[in-house]
Amino acid sequence: MSSIVKKLLFCGAKGFPSVSDDSRIQAGHVRVCVGRDIDLMCKFEMDANYLNHPLFQSLLELSAEQELGYSYDGALRIACDVDLFHYLLHLLETSNPSAHYMELSDLISKFYTSAIYN
Repeated sequence: MSSIVKKLLFCGAKGFPSVSDDSRIQAGHVRVCVGRDIDLMCKFEMDANYLNHPLFQSLLELSAEQELGYSYDGALRIACDVDLFHYLLHLLETSNPSAHYMELSDLISKFYTSAIYN
């Protein structure tokens, strides 16, 4: 539930002057900007250990290759659908065992398939 609240608070964060204050980030967490449109990105606070997860690393590589490139100034940015990123975070936060055996293409397929039927 708290991650949903954080998502709602950080989406459209340009209206919140103190959101970029790094002192508010919990120890062991990082802030990530997510979205395809740089003006509409959402900020998420997540456990820094997730950066080592193969699905997360694949998402970063895909984002760098297709959208943002490997060199830019500023925060860690991931160019993907915000709801897809939220789905990945949910799998990691709940220690869902399927997250350890999935390829990124499987995650994307499963997410969009479940979104169609919900």
